[in-house]
Amino acid sequence: MLARDDQDSLKRTPLHGLHVSLGGKMVPFAGYDMPVQYPAGVLKEHLHTRTSAGLFDVSHMGQIALRPKSGKVEDAARALERLVPQDIVAIAPGRQRYAQFTNADGGILDDLMVANFGDHLFLVVNAACKDADEAHLRAHLSDVCVIDSLTDRALIALQGPKAEAALAKLCAEAPAMKFMDSGPRKVAGIDCFVSRSGYTGEDGFEISVPTADADRLAKTLLDNPDVLPIGLGARDSLRLEAGLCLYGHDIDTATTPVEAALEWSVQKSRRTGGARAGGFPGAEKILAHFDHGAARRRIGLLAQGRAPVREGALLFADSAGGEPIGQVTSGGFGPSLNAPVAMGYVPTSQSALGTNLFAEVRGQRLAVQVAAMPFVKNTYKR
Repeated sequence: MLARDDQDSLKRTPLHGLHVSLGGKMVPFAGYDMPVQYPAGVLKEHLHTRTSAGLFDVSHMGQIALRPKSGKVEDAARALERLVPQDIVAIAPGRQRYAQFTNADGGILDDLMVANFGDHLFLVVNAACKDADEAHLRAHLSDVCVIDSLTDRALIALQGPKAEAALAKLCAEAPAMKFMDSGPRKVAGIDCFVSRSGYTGEDGFEISVPTADADRLAKTLLDNPDVLPIGLGARDSLRLEAGLCLYGHDIDTATTPVEAALEWSVQKSRRTGGARAGGFPGAEKILAHFDHGAARRRIGLLAQGRAPVREGALLFADSAGGEPIGQVTSGGFGPSLNAPVAMGYVPTSQSALGTNLFAEVRGQRLAVQVAAMPFVKNTYKR
């Protein structure tokens, strides 16, 4: 438990009072006092999101606008390509793309979402990295862009198969949006930024809302009986079932996008032979991984028993003896599967689907098998 002084030092999102009023169990997370669960409990919150709609407070995330000094969004896009291996220029107005900031060794400084709002770019970055990300942008892009940290906005995620119907009551444009559409929208008469995306594998939306309107919007959404508040516990189990990386666990400064099985996020135009190949930090190493493969790879794992295999568990090729060949980076119980799920890193030679491995749990080696991700089929509206 944190001492009272430490608890008082935690930041609070604009929805903190709402979480407390709803009986949220508050815990420290990325410097914020956040709800890990509500009275319904993690299991019910997880399953409700899969079958209905869940509301998540993700206001601890960083929201940043990149405004081109030239007035041309293409200039901001080309500038951002100095820092990420993705094709930012090709993001059409009203669309967004998943990206990573990389370092000189090809490792991942953070992963982020980049949207083209027509006259500027809108970025959402991870809470624990947002100060470093802003400094990184200012150090490298200030010649071309005004970097505007949007500290006066909250961020709400509405996820699940009934998310569209719930949001449509407040935003007539919501049903027409497709996966990764993003831009300004009116929601309950409030000027918001809405993207059709999320971190659960379910269809859903992320809504950036002015701080002053956040509590009202959240309460209006929760007035819908199909919508329940969801805490960090279910957010983690949902993203794990969806095979999505958690920064600082499944990806970090020592992991390249290829090692992390994120090749799909790097467009051909930025790869070897592409029109704008390279030109980003760590390009030599990352492109070499594309051309020749990486020595290790992120994999999904299904445990053969009922015991969850947690982060940090060592992975072995044999049931007894031998040195560890890898490690679990995320793991827990998958409520949708009613079974343990995990992900981690092993040598690429041991990463084929169906490969039998062993995870060390409380001194015993438990059988696990390399499995396809996502563990639960995603339901994005394409």
